[in-house]
Amino acid sequence: MIATSFRARHLSIVGLGLMGGSLALALRDHADHITGIDSCEAARSYGLRGGFVDCATDDLFAGVNHADVVILAAPVRVIVEMLKMRIGSYLRSNTLVVDIGSTKQDIVDAMADLPVGVNAMGGHPMTGKENGGIEESDRALYANRPFVLCPSRRTTPAARLRAISLVESLGAIAIEMEAERHDQIVAGISHLPYLLSATLVATVANQADSDSAYWELAAGGFRDTSRLAASDVTMMGDILSTNTKAVATLLAQFRMQLAMLETMLIGGDEQRLSQSLQPIRRARKEWADNYEKGR
Repeated sequence: MIATSFRARHLSIVGLGLMGGSLALALRDHADHITGIDSCEAARSYGLRGGFVDCATDDLFAGVNHADVVILAAPVRVIVEMLKMRIGSYLRSNTLVVDIGSTKQDIVDAMADLPVGVNAMGGHPMTGKENGGIEESDRALYANRPFVLCPSRRTTPAARLRAISLVESLGAIAIEMEAERHDQIVAGISHLPYLLSATLVATVANQADSDSAYWELAAGGFRDTSRLAASDVTMMGDILSTNTKAVATLLAQFRMQLAMLETMLIGGDEQRLSQSLQPIRRARKEWADNYEKGR
């Protein structure tokens, strides 16, 4: 089955930050009316002035009650709370709900609590920026980027096709997989790298307490490997707390890899160390080449 082109009569976006604002811009030509819902008055005003949305409110009921498509662009635990506690009773039958949370299992499980007749699909666009806020919104943020879709108990065949068409209207690449598999994968490619980056900065900062030259000499290599440590702590805490098992498993594997390299280094086994690093270098180069080709 091929997804049809996406069109929404009334699209509601819950959360007018970087991701929600970029969604509004990218879907502007695919919706007759867009409503933005956010507790921040400044974000609502910016969205209205910039033409991101047709109307904006901090009232969840008023914002989603007439929608045929609702996108939840909020932190994971906020999305879970909305799904479990309130939003289901506000929605009309056949409304499509898609979220863009960074972890999926808790959200997909919570979608099962939605009333029968409400359609829901878990989603996670693999894109973003270091700086958040609606002011950083970019119409092309999702273009040519993977957008994972995870089915829930409220995903009908028709809802699946409509969710795929929504993703394609963003210029993104729809990739379907189960929530558990998604969370295991992002633990390795997103959540583990953040913790490693943060640990690197903590290690250097401790050394710099007694020798400021660490900061004075730090350059490109440190910049590149420490970039993720600058991520919003509240956001990352929310993500990590909803994917604890997968992250902990990969942290244990990382410690084993690091311990093996440490043993070779301390033992002075230069040949074995070099042999171990060569396939790692090749894997990184192959991934980087494929990544650039896909952009």
